[in-house]
Amino acid sequence: MHDLTQGVARFQRDVFPAKAELFARLAAHHTPHTLFIGCSDARVVPELITGTEPGDLFVIRTAGNLVPAYAPEADGVAASIEYAVATLGVKDIVVCGHSACGAMTALAESHDLSGSPAVATWLRHADASLARTPTGGDVSALVGQNVLAQLANLATHPSVASALAQGRAALHGWVFDIPTGRVQELTAPRAA
Repeated sequence: MHDLTQGVARFQRDVFPAKAELFARLAAHHTPHTLFIGCSDARVVPELITGTEPGDLFVIRTAGNLVPAYAPEADGVAASIEYAVATLGVKDIVVCGHSACGAMTALAESHDLSGSPAVATWLRHADASLARTPTGGDVSALVGQNVLAQLANLATHPSVASALAQGRAALHGWVFDIPTGRVQELTAPRAA
């Protein structure tokens, strides 16, 4: 906790004063241009990878960068997607997977998740990703297929489907390679 407290002090002393004008503007305007859906993994920092400023990205982070297909029951992921697209009017939606993903590794290698029942249930949102991936424990292939499957799930959300149909938003799939810093772009599935 001491490191975090020191970080806050550095932010208030060094960073905030240099960006005071930006934060004053952000206090009154929330207009991110991109919804970025990434993994909860601490090694994947959307603003660092994209070189963006505060206010540019609306970020959702979930284990395995999973996006459940739309269902009428309210949940935090669906509500965040709807808010970003329908209320904030983001123009681009990125689903970003990454190398060495623990969630995808657990699935590719059939890890025993009986001691983590909530994780096991959550990872069921990657069933289509597993079905699309050749067998053999290929984590990197599963990571890519998972990004494509999550883009397909995104398109089931009414706010996203409407924005895509009206040309107000576009889907993008990325895979971030942690050791090289490279970002591979994947082809998003076409809207039906």
